[in-house]
Amino acid sequence: MYRNSGGKPGVVLAAAAVAQFVFALDMSVVNVALPAIRTALGFTPLDLSWVVHVYALAFGGFLLLGGRACDLYGRRRVFVLGLTVFGLCSLAGGLAQTPWHLVAARAGQGLGAAVAAPAALAMLTTTFAEGPRRVRALGVWSAVNAAGGALGVLAGGLLTEYAGWRWIMLINLPIVAVALALVPAGVPAGGSPARRERLDAPGAALATGGVGLLVLGVVRTDTLGWSSRTTWATLGAAAVLLVAFVVVESRATTPLLRLGLLRSRWVGGANVLVFLAAAGQFTAFYFVSLYMQQVLGMGAAATGIAFLPFSLGLVAGTIVATRLTASRTPRVSLVPGALLAAAGLAWFALISPDGSFLTDVLGPSLVTSLGAGLVLAPVAAAATTGVPPSEAGMASGLMNSSRQLGGSIGLAILATTAAHHTGTATDPAALNAGYALGLALAAAVFVLAAAVAITVLPRRRTATRSPQSTATADNQLEGTPS
Repeated sequence: MYRNSGGKPGVVLAAAAVAQFVFALDMSVVNVALPAIRTALGFTPLDLSWVVHVYALAFGGFLLLGGRACDLYGRRRVFVLGLTVFGLCSLAGGLAQTPWHLVAARAGQGLGAAVAAPAALAMLTTTFAEGPRRVRALGVWSAVNAAGGALGVLAGGLLTEYAGWRWIMLINLPIVAVALALVPAGVPAGGSPARRERLDAPGAALATGGVGLLVLGVVRTDTLGWSSRTTWATLGAAAVLLVAFVVVESRATTPLLRLGLLRSRWVGGANVLVFLAAAGQFTAFYFVSLYMQQVLGMGAAATGIAFLPFSLGLVAGTIVATRLTASRTPRVSLVPGALLAAAGLAWFALISPDGSFLTDVLGPSLVTSLGAGLVLAPVAAAATTGVPPSEAGMASGLMNSSRQLGGSIGLAILATTAAHHTGTATDPAALNAGYALGLALAAAVFVLAAAVAITVLPRRRTATRSPQSTATADNQLEGTPS
């Protein structure tokens, strides 16, 4: 059934899916264009990495704040604000004339996405009640999200080669316009809270600072290394702020993140699982892209086209997962999906410096992507199971934060491990050995994700009712009848 939200469920789903598509697209479209951006704007090799890092920093740092803001100030209002900021900053990035113009625009894009992405997911979970229809809606949302991330590589290669790097920014504008146009067509305004709650300013500052420093410390290991004093000082400061955040939230009357939410085996387990799945998936994109370009010698456009089977596999996996979990627990898809993705990545780890797309990439791509697709939709459903509508944004921001942190931390650790294995060698055989190791470790990460799904997630879905109090919400999340 649908919640009585006063909107049109199909329009809400379309708006959320289009927005998620452009956010996922923007995460991956830039990578292929970095050499062209460096030449055009005169970036130094060290500064060029900030085109990627500053987006991850802003996006990861503000997700919890964006999620809670949509609970307090209205999901539609926050969704429109975030999309507008994202669109304007995309335009600014496309018109950038200096390196730091582009870096500032990328920071603005990350901030806009951090505000709008949790609102988009919260709109879905408050429009579609728990059950088959929510699973189907999240299946569509997940399929579009997966397609955006995979197609970003294709779009980045084609646009850079045939239209110019500026179009990797400007391509966002028509997509954002479509999402904004859908809002008045059927996205409900949403009622005001029964009592106006104040935003938890201390919690917001600590969460944003702590997560931001954590992302900064991790992503800069590509240039500073894990043994750097700067790295450890940054990570230490992040740990202090995040511990302080937990202390503040445990005492706050209107917390940014209610810690009781994490006592749910669904919410807590799903966030661990999405952290691990993102680490494995981001790593797969990274190493396979490098393998095709640095070892097989494929160009940017050809590499982008070669990711099409990966995109199709992700979409197919989410469709199958939606059907499997429509009337059953998400475990029925999460466990085999994680194991299938692990098998595909283990197959990828057999890559050869004398290989080809047909022998070393196509088969593993299909297996890995199908498995990852089986995980995407159910994990979103699991992470929002039993969450009251008044905390939908909070849960959405938490899940998006887990995904972002998993991707950033996982990629940084596995990429560093692969680089150490390769050493200073630059020949295809040495590079191939490093990439193969990284892919094998990514397979192990997905095995760990399957173990979490088996041991942590409940075997049965718990029915929930609309909560009348925080205590009731806690009881529902823990599976206790209210």
